[in-house]
Amino acid sequence: MSPGKIFIFSAPSGAGKTTLINCVRRAVPEIVYSISATTRPPREGEVDGRHYFFLTEEEFRSRIQQGEFAEWACVHGHYYGTPRSFIDTTIAGGRSIIMDIDVYGKKKFDTLYPAAIGILILPPGLEKLEERLRARNTDDEATIELRLANARKEMEFAEKYGKYEYSIINDNLEKAGDETIRLVRSLL
Repeated sequence: MSPGKIFIFSAPSGAGKTTLINCVRRAVPEIVYSISATTRPPREGEVDGRHYFFLTEEEFRSRIQQGEFAEWACVHGHYYGTPRSFIDTTIAGGRSIIMDIDVYGKKKFDTLYPAAIGILILPPGLEKLEERLRARNTDDEATIELRLANARKEMEFAEKYGKYEYSIINDNLEKAGDETIRLVRSLL
């Protein structure tokens, strides 16, 4: 049996990455979604073990010390990480995984899983990104400003140091969704 493939999606906050991942998950139901661990509080409607594994900071740090994460980082003031055991078991069983990892985590992840396929989702511009962040109504002004500053840094980092075989500009959700689905299907 051939090992499964790993698809890593990265994007600045508000670029539409989660929406595009969900499009792929609906269209390609055999692909497994990798659930990350985080210390941030759940947003309305998020369920522990389905959207994220919500951990306290102490639990997260303990798991770092035990080497349980393929990658981890502190983003927007909260820890995020990818559990190694889930990835290893899934791909060894021949199933492919779709993941949501920021550009810094992707670089770390590539040292352990160099065959991972990177797909960078980009907004059509920073002004449009700001509009999207504000329209979500999930963050206060300080958080929006932090996310915009981080978006600039993330896009620069991805361009200079990232290993992204593919990039998709999400200027039209339907078009970007179709493009993303075609891409993933062609690589499976």
